[in-house]
Amino acid sequence: MPRDFSRTRRVGEQLQRELATLIRDEIDDPRLGGMVSVSAVEVSRDLSHAKVFFSTLGEASEADASLQVLQGASAYLRKLLGQRLHLRHVPQLHFKQ
Repeated sequence: MPRDFSRTRRVGEQLQRELATLIRDEIDDPRLGGMVSVSAVEVSRDLSHAKVFFSTLGEASEADASLQVLQGASAYLRKLLGQRLHLRHVPQLHFKQ
């Protein structure tokens, strides 16, 4: 029976679940306003880049601050993802609102 999901879609869904957990548990920056939820992850076909779409509760200024925090923590999050996932190469993370 063939699979219904492509590899990029499965990796994107796995990244979405893990990133939501990591952002909630590992990032303790006060500028990360309130609650951040990862709404979607789009992975490139060669699995080298991932666009991470997120949303926050609160005002636009808090969302901009959250974007800066997440962009600054992308290398740290990528390292943690490499420890948790069984991928040869962890994609570079690009956060979008």
